[in-house]
Amino acid sequence: MNFLSMKYFVMVARERSFTKAAKQLHITQQTLSAHISSVEKELGCQLFVRNVPLELTYAGQVFLDYALRFEQSYQAMCKEFCDITANQKGTLRVGVAYTRGRLIMPDLISVFQAKYPNIQIILRESSNDGILQSLIDGEIDLAIGSFPKSLPEIELHDFYEEEIVLLISEELLSGINEEDFENKISHGNLSFLQACPFVLGNPEDIAGQIGRRIIKHSGFQANVKAQSDNIETLLSLCTRGIGACFCPENLARLALSTEQLSKLRMFRFPNDTTYKIRFGYLKKAYQWNIILEFIEIAKQIFG
Repeated sequence: MNFLSMKYFVMVARERSFTKAAKQLHITQQTLSAHISSVEKELGCQLFVRNVPLELTYAGQVFLDYALRFEQSYQAMCKEFCDITANQKGTLRVGVAYTRGRLIMPDLISVFQAKYPNIQIILRESSNDGILQSLIDGEIDLAIGSFPKSLPEIELHDFYEEEIVLLISEELLSGINEEDFENKISHGNLSFLQACPFVLGNPEDIAGQIGRRIIKHSGFQANVKAQSDNIETLLSLCTRGIGACFCPENLARLALSTEQLSKLRMFRFPNDTTYKIRFGYLKKAYQWNIILEFIEIAKQIFG
């Protein structure tokens, strides 16, 4: 048994499929199956129930725990020797939300690559909750997003703040008394919009969570026309008058043109709609310097 066999096993356990795992590993399915069979023969037990999708046996789950620890130790060893020899090379896996990645990553990666040309950046773009789970599972090295207050296993560094605003097309506001909605929205009350359609982020998304909370507090059930993880899709629908949209202000200004913004009304709320975007990485016995360098460069660019 060797590190390669463990790497292959971990990929199969994650994908729950020999076909999908082989594709991710860029090897044939026959080669992958042979490696797994060899490990099972060496351990003297079956690691997978060959259903569709594959299921881990009890022995498979125990072996997965060991394999993940070996994988993390091996990666930590490689990164520490990169620091020792000042020969920085390898792969930095970064998790970030779709539109936020578009906002910060092009400039950040350009500056970072100029300083560390031998470090490959792999982006995993997902919802905020998905990114956090990927970090906990060890699938990424660094997450950029909004984190719960109490996460003892994760080291956090502040980055910047975002504010959720409500965007509504002028046509959806026609017929509504402006003085009435200005007064109500200043108190976080959207009851005047109970007949208005909405396009919302998924419940796992920050804007989706905040929007649903405000609507619930306003005492009505939203008429949801569309739901998506991708804020740019929601904003595009919003500009077409399909529905009102909750969105981080900075992402709206990035994704929409000046002309598009001019056709929308933007409303702010009195409280509980501003949150910090932070860097997060797992606390380990040895921390790769490249992670801290990436964070420092990001702060210099966007500080």
